[in-house]
Amino acid sequence: MSDSTLSSPGNSGNITATSSTVVVHRVVLLVAAAAGIFQSGCQVDVGGQTLPSAYYLQDDIQYFPAGPEFKLSKEAAALKAASPVAAGDCCD
Repeated sequence: MSDSTLSSPGNSGNITATSSTVVVHRVVLLVAAAAGIFQSGCQVDVGGQTLPSAYYLQDDIQYFPAGPEFKLSKEAAALKAASPVAAGDCCD
């Protein structure tokens, strides 16, 4: 091969510049997409404190009615009913 074939200005120089430009554009796009994802309304933890998302004022509120204060009322009633000793006869 001659030197003119190896150093043709239209082939190798432009291909490398074009491919490196494409790589740079892809990296910039990836960084911009990652920044957009991380900047969107997500909960974050800063200094042990959970901060709300940016859209907490537009969120629908779920209401859970108050339940019984003693959570094990059914289990306590079952234990009391299954107990061989009457409630007043304990520890005499």
